[in-house]
Amino acid sequence: MELMTLAKIAFTASVIVFACWLSQKKPELAGFIIALPLASLLALALAHFQHGDVEKSITFGKSILLAVPVSYLFFLPFFIPKLASFGFWAAYGIGLSLLVVGFFVHQAILNWLS
Repeated sequence: MELMTLAKIAFTASVIVFACWLSQKKPELAGFIIALPLASLLALALAHFQHGDVEKSITFGKSILLAVPVSYLFFLPFFIPKLASFGFWAAYGIGLSLLVVGFFVHQAILNWLS
């Protein structure tokens, strides 16, 4: 693995590790930071830096824009009292299952727009 890839991994991981650490001290602030499109900002910039292809970067950005609302499906089980009463891991598993469905919705929308 080349040095630049390792640097990107270390930088990106440090943002996540910082947010996890902050969640113990100030969970509201950590939640806000994670809700920011940090991963998208980092991924778009690092990907464009790596390949320099404007068209691919634009397509990547469009895909992210469509994926953000679809990704909210993951959180639905945490807001449905009946599902949340089964516990964290059940809600988490249902959320992951909804993300799989969301992925196919995302792909269908992207294909329709193309």
